[in-house]
Amino acid sequence: MDDKKLFAALRESPEGHGLDGTYYPTAMFLTGIDVGGSGGLLRGFTEWLVVRRGECSSFHWHKLVLLDLFPEMSVAGWKDPDHLTPEQHRQAVDHLFSLVLEFLDVRNSPRELSRMYTRYEAMYAHIWG
Repeated sequence: MDDKKLFAALRESPEGHGLDGTYYPTAMFLTGIDVGGSGGLLRGFTEWLVVRRGECSSFHWHKLVLLDLFPEMSVAGWKDPDHLTPEQHRQAVDHLFSLVLEFLDVRNSPRELSRMYTRYEAMYAHIWG
């Protein structure tokens, strides 16, 4: 199964993979899939989200996805299931899968991936010197 089909299947039937539709367990499940693939599946996802947002950040993708959907949300305590309402959990999980699927198109295109990393490097050039 290719990566896009895998994530589409997870999105379609999360409960079939032991997920309950809340954000933190879903994010950790995707992290586990990524780690199981030696970190290559989502390599560049955090950087892509930073470029997409247009703002330097030290946050990992777990928090950046939430901030993309809920820009005014405090991400302190984001792991607590009560941090989000049931509707916000649904929205966050759906948004996560939408972003991952969109990112995979970039990751699978050497030209687009190169452009993304070039933009990322340019954003941080003033910080890194």
